[in-house]
Amino acid sequence: MSRYRITQDDLRHAAEFRADPLGMPSPGLQRVLNLLRGGPKSGKYVLVVAEPFRRWILGRLPAERGQPVELLDGMEFTDLAEAEWAVFKLRWKAHTGKDLEQEL
Repeated sequence: MSRYRITQDDLRHAAEFRADPLGMPSPGLQRVLNLLRGGPKSGKYVLVVAEPFRRWILGRLPAERGQPVELLDGMEFTDLAEAEWAVFKLRWKAHTGKDLEQEL
């Protein structure tokens, strides 16, 4: 388990990610991303490429490696930045228990 935690001060890093989800992250944002991307894989939100460079579908990783990713109905994106933001918000809520949209 990481000794780092997401705090109220990290909302500025969430705002940074929202402004440019595909850009080079600051060290503070990279720390937050490492936290959100680490930990148990089961149930973690991911993007599945449906059509390269055109369409992505939100999914959740299975409990066991090798099992299929669960694709979430109605969660398809044609804009990668919006797709990345959707995953970031869901992982933030899973990690902190707080809805990021209400925090920003």
